[in-house]
Amino acid sequence: MRSLGFVSQEIVLVMNRTLISLNIVLLFSLATFVHAEQRGSEQTNSAPNICRQQTLTDGFFGLDDTLADTGIELELSTAQIYQQNVRGGISTHRKTGRFSGSYDLELSADLEKLLRIQGARLYMLTEGSFSEGINGPSVGSFFGVNDDAAGDRSIDITELWYEQSWFEQTLRIRLGKIDLTGGFEHHGCPVAFDCSAYANDENAQFLNSALVNNPAIPFPDNGLAIAAYYSPVDLWYISAAIADDQADARETGFRTAFNDEDYFFYIFETGITPELNSANGPLQGAYRAGLWYDPQPKERFSDGITCRDDTGFYISFDQMLCRENDNSEDTQGLAAFGRYGWADSKVNELARFWSAGVQYQGLIPDRDDDVLALGFAQGIFSDDAADFTDDYESTLEIYYRADISPWLALSPSAQYIANPGGDKSVGDAVVLGIRALMRF
Repeated sequence: MRSLGFVSQEIVLVMNRTLISLNIVLLFSLATFVHAEQRGSEQTNSAPNICRQQTLTDGFFGLDDTLADTGIELELSTAQIYQQNVRGGISTHRKTGRFSGSYDLELSADLEKLLRIQGARLYMLTEGSFSEGINGPSVGSFFGVNDDAAGDRSIDITELWYEQSWFEQTLRIRLGKIDLTGGFEHHGCPVAFDCSAYANDENAQFLNSALVNNPAIPFPDNGLAIAAYYSPVDLWYISAAIADDQADARETGFRTAFNDEDYFFYIFETGITPELNSANGPLQGAYRAGLWYDPQPKERFSDGITCRDDTGFYISFDQMLCRENDNSEDTQGLAAFGRYGWADSKVNELARFWSAGVQYQGLIPDRDDDVLALGFAQGIFSDDAADFTDDYESTLEIYYRADISPWLALSPSAQYIANPGGDKSVGDAVVLGIRALMRF
């Protein structure tokens, strides 16, 4: 008689296969439908059709407009990714993890509208995913070639926080279950750290983890934290956070934050957000520097002695370089970004890290929202760590995001990974993939 655990694993496997099949059918059906709608709209001057809608369901069939009046915003999106290692790495034949996907359900409440609490906001993010991706079985990259792959998780509340702002949002305090890297909010990145306008979102920008955040910063998992942002004058801000260092995003955070020994991660960042002058208007930029402190015990590679009070620093920037026109709300043009991070090589496998890249929005005429981007990242491993036979791993990624409609974007991408995992015995890998992002 088979155990309940074995039966449950079979059920999960069947559900995942079914979900994969449904997503493939949905994607191709939607693409075909959009194409047909576009042709129909060209032939007849009909009313606005599905191609012009901001979301597939047109705001949940009108529910969004009703909720917006009360201060509530609801968003549902899904990312479906297919990747294959076509050269080098661990294996080019294993099919495990080639297809992966996730969904995000976001709920944001303006408590000033809802409860008349001035400057208050409540946010919840629920996520689900399937597949660990191809990195483990096929590539072996230290960074990871698919930052969206999060394993088989049906539903997790990964963020749930309350934010209070004062003085026209120049001072903000956020409390709850927080993603410290989380989400880009203008160039100041309020209440988040190591942000980038052009390399911070695995669903819409780069897929390789080294081009999403700085891996030299030992960010804890999403968990209980308190974070603050303050901009005393225009173009300058400071921010800081204290977070549960043992957090597990799959849990509420209370068990890891207040059980046995308690360790808290500290991070501080300051930056400027200048606007450079140009013939076509201001060029927005952001320049940041930060320090972090990690008190968790770590073994020193050289002698195995346990050390505490680990520290490091980072810098980053993103800057628009030129604009196509003088419309202040039009973001077409060329932009660049860069990151650098340092950590103590005595206790951290990754001692130094840097990345840089460029993005052009609207390169092809009449494709104003499409984005072409190229990024390079390199991590230098600790000489004392025994797990590496080479000093570094490097990654080059290029992607093109084509907006088929306001609610559907397709992004083919290619990655070249040199020295995957810092292992000389593993050949340089080439990973090809395509991502579909749909907003419901």
